[in-house]
Amino acid sequence: MFDINVLPTDCAQKRAANACSGCGAREHSVCGALDDRQLDRLDTLADQMTLQPGDVLVRQGDPANHLFNITSGSVRVYRLLPDGRRQITGFLFAGDFLGLATGDTYAFSAEAIETSTACRFRRNEYRDEVRNNPALEAALLDRVTHDLAAAQAQMLLLGRKTAQERIASFLLDLPAHDPCRPGPADHVRLPMTRAEIADYLGLTIETVSRVLTRFKTSGVIRLLSLNELRIEDPARLRAIAEGEI
Repeated sequence: MFDINVLPTDCAQKRAANACSGCGAREHSVCGALDDRQLDRLDTLADQMTLQPGDVLVRQGDPANHLFNITSGSVRVYRLLPDGRRQITGFLFAGDFLGLATGDTYAFSAEAIETSTACRFRRNEYRDEVRNNPALEAALLDRVTHDLAAAQAQMLLLGRKTAQERIASFLLDLPAHDPCRPGPADHVRLPMTRAEIADYLGLTIETVSRVLTRFKTSGVIRLLSLNELRIEDPARLRAIAEGEI
């Protein structure tokens, strides 16, 4: 397991050159609101991290000393309940920020799903930068507003939708969350496991598998591999997601 407090040598080194200018996640991140001079300043505050599947960014209950900007790959964010059950609260992709809305300790854990990279910032240094950088402050406000809207949508998903509607909504929404890796039209990448999808949607793995099989049998989707599918009938899938079927 990757220890957040002990960076590998290559990650601990400050980058000699500004990596921001060539970062594919820049236009999808808060960094996209900054000019070159502001990016140079932000780059001096960042540690670049490379994570392998299962490596830990933060652990629930640890001191919230850092913020993270995901620059490639994907991350699962989850909370452990007192009885040991896991609730996945989100999947993060390139351009997403982690650790903005937290107290003195992390209220969640976060782990890499696949090989991923991230910029790590010391929380106090980043906050000082935000105070002195109106463009960054405005971009972070937009990000927090977006995250709040996503949380409200997730509450609706879990509270009112059926299993079939939840999975249909998930498949339709997922590609937009991973803009740095666009695929052919109606293709959906699934870097997460069926069990992780189940934890995120408040379902069992058996239910997720059963509904996907139903979608496949009815011609709504085609499973291309364990981690990729194609939506064959987008209109029907959207109607399912909206409770019209």
